[in-house]
Amino acid sequence: MSSIGTGYDLSASQFSPDGRVFQVEYALKAVENSGTAVGIRGKDGVVFGVEKLVTSKLYEAGANKRIFNIDRHIGIATAGLMADSRAIVETAREEASNYRYNYGSPIPLKHLTDRVAGYVHAHTLYSSVRPFGVSLIVGSYTPEDGPQMYLIDPSGISWGYHGCATGKAKQAAKTEIEKLKMKDMPIADLVKEVAKIIYIVHDEVKDKNFELELSWVGDVTGGKHELVPQNVFAEAEKFAKEALEESDDSDEEEL
Repeated sequence: MSSIGTGYDLSASQFSPDGRVFQVEYALKAVENSGTAVGIRGKDGVVFGVEKLVTSKLYEAGANKRIFNIDRHIGIATAGLMADSRAIVETAREEASNYRYNYGSPIPLKHLTDRVAGYVHAHTLYSSVRPFGVSLIVGSYTPEDGPQMYLIDPSGISWGYHGCATGKAKQAAKTEIEKLKMKDMPIADLVKEVAKIIYIVHDEVKDKNFELELSWVGDVTGGKHELVPQNVFAEAEKFAKEALEESDDSDEEEL
């Protein structure tokens, strides 16, 4: 019995005969149509990088950022539908705020991840709602727990990672991340590597324009999640462009 095109994709709460939930798979496809997001956890913090695709020259630079603050010590990088990202970020901020109000301390990242993943998963259970078309990379740093990072996907599952990628070129980005000895690297070096990965995996033929977004949370920021300072950003972008030119030159020599 064929499960394709037989009506099993009309509801988020219905399984196909071979045990698939098509609405969740479509949500994953929405994420794959988005710019790549990368997160890498080093020895003293977490770095986020996002390839924000710019589809029109008329857009204002810096608008619709894909990296968000959740709490002082927690940041999120998103890939997928922008409106869905904002809805989940709002929920995550409420969870963090409620925890701080009730317990008088910052929310642990594992606790926040479980709450947000549960909320995302709930949207795959009822036919009155649709799954969120967004994947989230969540990272934090505290002196007690050190750096932590998780990836939440549209099915509501979450995994802890040392390095992860989601979005259009996630497979190519993962290959680049696997080349790094990230556990021993300080985040000052990881910022350059993240920028380099975003530039390497960017498809110049299909997606001509993009904005690079970089943020970090770690020892160097005093445990606060914030955008990378402009001088560090410029240095990382320069390093990425030079690395890209070198790889292009080596490719031409091989030919």
